[in-house]
Amino acid sequence: MSRQPLWKISVTTSPEAEDAVTEVLARAFEQSVASYTDIETRRTVVTTYFQQRPGWSRERRAGLRAGLERIRACGLNLGPGRISLAKVRREDWAESWKRHFKPIAIGSGLLIKPSWSRLQPRKGQAVVVLDPGLSFGTGQHPTTAFCLRQVAKRRLTSEAQSFLDIGTGSGILAIAAVKLGYSPVDAFDLDSEAIRIARANARQNRVANSIRFFRQDLMAASCGRAGRYSLVCANLISSILLAGRERILARLQPAGVLIVAGILKEEFAQVQTSYEAAGLRLLASQIQNEWRSAAFGQK
Repeated sequence: MSRQPLWKISVTTSPEAEDAVTEVLARAFEQSVASYTDIETRRTVVTTYFQQRPGWSRERRAGLRAGLERIRACGLNLGPGRISLAKVRREDWAESWKRHFKPIAIGSGLLIKPSWSRLQPRKGQAVVVLDPGLSFGTGQHPTTAFCLRQVAKRRLTSEAQSFLDIGTGSGILAIAAVKLGYSPVDAFDLDSEAIRIARANARQNRVANSIRFFRQDLMAASCGRAGRYSLVCANLISSILLAGRERILARLQPAGVLIVAGILKEEFAQVQTSYEAAGLRLLASQIQNEWRSAAFGQK
């Protein structure tokens, strides 16, 4: 492991605003976010880590502060709302993740766990080993967790099913899909670093030869001869889900299911209206904290 220090940007907030602050940081820097709460002080610290010193211009700081002020304006207790930039030893970073990143059971068929966990899967339970890194997607966030549950729930063992992950991040959904028996499995992301990390995670799980990862800008993709899939997952912000609707639907089989996530509660109605106008119907939906996620299928 490299001995070079990491950099971290942290926001000190309250437990009430933890999820909202997590999303602000995740969107601002497109990286995994960790958080912990001090039981005695009731202060929550939300942090994202970088291999190199991040761009920390006045404009970026102002944008982050504006995001925090929007949280306050929504009526949440932001707490101190203090932003900090600091170096951290890699050893400290790794130990922090080990304290706060726990295994997650997705129904009875899937277990997501870090490599240091000794938890053994139940009989018939597929396992995805994923250590937190510098790319978004560990299964801890409500939107990722919803996607994982849907991927597991909609696997029909009696049928061949294909899977596409749009905005793959860490690759967690694609890896889980392979473990559950989907084939073929394809995944893309705009960020080349995310693709590199997703491939590394696939190798760790010994499924690298079962997933086609590639860099792709959804908004530049053709709506023409794209492959179509049984299950398509798009864990993206609502503006991209709306602007990219035709490109997303071009990849869905006529009887396929589309999973969408990353949508703020107050923005969901617009997304639902748009996709229903395109011929889909709402199959399932979940609200958790500030987020609403959903699955759509043909009417």
